[in-house]
Amino acid sequence: MQRRNTQWGLPLILIALTFASTFYVGAGMVLGHPPTSLAELRMGWVFSVPLMAILLAHEFGHFFAGRYHRVDVSPPYFIPIPFFLLGTLGAVIQIREQIRSRNALLDIGAAGPLAGMAVALPVIIYGIATSPVEPLPEAPYILEGRSLLYLGLLSWLKGPIPHGYDIMLTPTALAGWAGLLVTMINLLPFGQLDGGHVAYALVGRRQDQVSRRLLRFLPLLAIIVSAAYGIPSYLDGIRGDQLTYDVMAGMHWLVWAFVLWMLTRATGPSHPPTEDNHVSPRRRVVGWLTLSLFVLLFMPSWIRMQ
Repeated sequence: MQRRNTQWGLPLILIALTFASTFYVGAGMVLGHPPTSLAELRMGWVFSVPLMAILLAHEFGHFFAGRYHRVDVSPPYFIPIPFFLLGTLGAVIQIREQIRSRNALLDIGAAGPLAGMAVALPVIIYGIATSPVEPLPEAPYILEGRSLLYLGLLSWLKGPIPHGYDIMLTPTALAGWAGLLVTMINLLPFGQLDGGHVAYALVGRRQDQVSRRLLRFLPLLAIIVSAAYGIPSYLDGIRGDQLTYDVMAGMHWLVWAFVLWMLTRATGPSHPPTEDNHVSPRRRVVGWLTLSLFVLLFMPSWIRMQ
């Protein structure tokens, strides 16, 4: 009993703090200023509850898949940051022993993104459907990254948006969009990210080479995305802050490359091996479909000023 308390005490505290943090951020979205009372803080549920539902589904997808395969996995450790755009940096789960079979590795890696998407999709559909289309503001504003899936949903639910107008995401819509972003980031076929686990289960040690190449490619991707936004703006005569915003559009990928490089310094450059190379046919289908989600969710620029 003492061991169970030790395992779950801190994770439950962090979950509670992350709920409070996302309530705080969500209330600020609704009010236009930080909440100053408990009544105002409660207004943040329209952002906090859907966002935490997505993140909890993702993390507990990993957790229960690990328990199903009798792998020693920790509870999720959430990271509350009340002054960050989303109120949290997500969560991490520690796998405390070697995953011996590729079937188990694929299940554990894929369970998080698939469970998170099962919640994120209805949230983003409802969020887009209830978000207004309004004239673009004259002052600089934040523009969310747009993937193929997001653009498809936007076209389906809102139809053609006139020039000079755009969708203004409600807090609930922003929570659904954040779920798509988190899933996209985790599906990168790198190291011990979810996508790395799934890819290693499918192709084995060749995945280590993919990870090394991907780490070298991400800074180049940052330059390509920034050039794709910055050069047309410059040629159109845009200068000043707006040009700076466009030139910085791809820098999220450079930051993420640094984070992944630090991760390899901590965990080693290679994915931990498994003891068998067998992957069932059904799991292969699930694995490739899971990785293909990255294409649908890929956002060239995660978020930028416009």
